[in-house]
Amino acid sequence: MSHAADPPSLHVGFSAEEWADLRRSTPMTLTEADLEELRGINVELDMTEVERVFLPMSRLLNLYVAGSQELYRASATFLGELPHKVPFVIGIAGSVAVGKSTTARVLQALLGRWPDHPTVDLVTTDGFLWPNAVLEERGIMDRKGFPESYDRRRLINFMDQIKSGSQEVRAPVYSHLLYDRTDEEVVIRRPDIVIVEGLNVLQTGQVDDMNPVFVSDFFDFSIYVHAEVTDIRDWYVERFFTLRETAFRDPRSYFRKYGDLTDEEATDTATAIWTSINERNLVENILPTRSRADLIIRKGRNHRTTEVQLRRQ
Repeated sequence: MSHAADPPSLHVGFSAEEWADLRRSTPMTLTEADLEELRGINVELDMTEVERVFLPMSRLLNLYVAGSQELYRASATFLGELPHKVPFVIGIAGSVAVGKSTTARVLQALLGRWPDHPTVDLVTTDGFLWPNAVLEERGIMDRKGFPESYDRRRLINFMDQIKSGSQEVRAPVYSHLLYDRTDEEVVIRRPDIVIVEGLNVLQTGQVDDMNPVFVSDFFDFSIYVHAEVTDIRDWYVERFFTLRETAFRDPRSYFRKYGDLTDEEATDTATAIWTSINERNLVENILPTRSRADLIIRKGRNHRTTEVQLRRQ
C-alpha cells in the first residue's frame, strides 16, 4: 500500500534519542500509579517512553502556551481592553487503535502539572458522532467514524465557543460500551488548555459552502500519531481480543455478540471490521491529514516512538 510522503520542507525530524535531549530539565511529575491509570488497552507505555517523548513535548507545549498568553495580553493592550481568558487548544489526530487517546491523557496529566496552566480539559470528538438512530436512518452505520458520521456543525459551534472564551461550553458524551451518544454532557468552564482528540480533527471538509470553517482552524497546536497500517491492524486485533474477555462480556455492551467468539472467529471478525471500516477511513480520510499537523509522532511495531517531526514555523 502506497502512502503519500510528507513534503520534506514542512517538518524537521528528530530521532527518539535526539528528541529526548530536548527535555532539558523538565521534571517527571507522573508516578507509576498515574501511568497505570492513563495507559490505554494494549498500549505499551512506560516511564522511559514518557521521559524521552512526552516530557520534551510537554516542555514545548508549555512554551507555546506561554507565548499564546503573551500574545493575547498584547492584543488586549492594543485594543484598550482587559485581557480575558481564552483556552489554548491542542488537537490530536490519528487512527483507531494507534494510541492517540493514551497520548491525549498523558499530555493532559503532564500539562496540568505546570504551574502556569493547572486546568487542562480533554474532549473527544466521539461525542459529536450522530446518534446510531440517525446513522441507521441515513444508511451510514457502516461508516461510523468517517467525516459524514459527525455532527460537524455542532462540533464547529463548540470549538467557536471555546475560542471565544465563553464562560461555559457543553459537549455531548459518547459511551463505548453502548456504542452510541448518550444524554450526558461534559461542561467546559474556561480551562487554561483544552485537548481535542479524534480521528478526523485535521480534516478540511467544510460543513457547507456558506461556512468554510474547519475544526482545525481553532487549534493552536496539532499532533498526529502515526504508525504503519499493518501494525495498527495488529494492535486493533489485539485490542479486540482483550475486549472480548472484558467489555464485550457486559450484558449492556453493544458488542455482546462478540463476547463468546472463538479465537479464530475473533481474529476473522476483527480483521474484517478493520479492513472494511477502519482501514478505509484511515487511508481515505485520516492519513492524508498527517502533513497538516504541527507535530507528528511516529511509532514502531512495539508502540515505541521512533521519530518525532516538528513543523517548521
